[in-house]
Amino acid sequence: MRRREFVGLIAPSVLVMGGLLVLPLYRTVEWSLQRVNYGEAGTFVGLDNYAAALTDPRLGRAVLFTVGLTAVVVAALIVGGYLLAVMVNGLGRSKPFVLGFLLISYVVPNIVGGTMFSWLFDANFGGVVNYFVSAITGHEVLWFIDPWPNRLMIALDTVWFMLPFSMLVIIAGLQGVPVEVIEAARIDGASPFRMHWSVIIPSIRGVLGFVAIISIMDVLRTFDQLVPLSPQAPQIGNESIMLYIYNVAFQDGGQQLGLGSAINVLLILLIVILLYPFIRGIAKEARQA
Repeated sequence: MRRREFVGLIAPSVLVMGGLLVLPLYRTVEWSLQRVNYGEAGTFVGLDNYAAALTDPRLGRAVLFTVGLTAVVVAALIVGGYLLAVMVNGLGRSKPFVLGFLLISYVVPNIVGGTMFSWLFDANFGGVVNYFVSAITGHEVLWFIDPWPNRLMIALDTVWFMLPFSMLVIIAGLQGVPVEVIEAARIDGASPFRMHWSVIIPSIRGVLGFVAIISIMDVLRTFDQLVPLSPQAPQIGNESIMLYIYNVAFQDGGQQLGLGSAINVLLILLIVILLYPFIRGIAKEARQA
């Protein structure tokens, strides 16, 4: 391929990436070093925004809540997604209908799904889950005010709408496992648990790593579903990092775009740190392939 043809092919991609990724990232880093008011040029303040962010205990609570939610939800998505994928993959003609039904929660917008999910726990709407939990425990659970019940409800909602994605990707991985390998394990007398643990799971390790990476990025962006599920998130310590950034930059005073940008940069660093082990593992596996 000639150099001119190569440049012509990659130029549109480079322009799109530059406009949609590099330029906004550059502006975010630039604003993180300035005091920025709406409609005015920013004033350089050095690292003051980073110092203000890192000394705000509210950021620490948001990071702790978001990282904890990410760890719990990602573990549930990998384990639950694998079990669900194995069951659905074993179905016959009903598989397309079951898949279509299970994917409903994934295509519903987060804010709509969160609102629907909150009704299950809201006594004002005859919440089914709230009714049975209250009947079993003997007392009313304050799902929207009490921190831990609220965290449980948020985690369940996040797993509910993200589980179809992990299931779908893992099903694709399961269908790529050679039948000969599974048959050989059966002939050798491997139990179902041993076959999954020692044969199938190692064969789709890359797929599980991909599910973990996408899930981590999605859970770290938890934002809009908190509006119906946790209306008092800042007060009870259930504020995600994205919700914290929005509140700082647009709600609390409404003139802290520089501080919001500094927290955004810190969030990017956090994402890189959390994803590094998975990306390193996938890259290592790709080199060995």
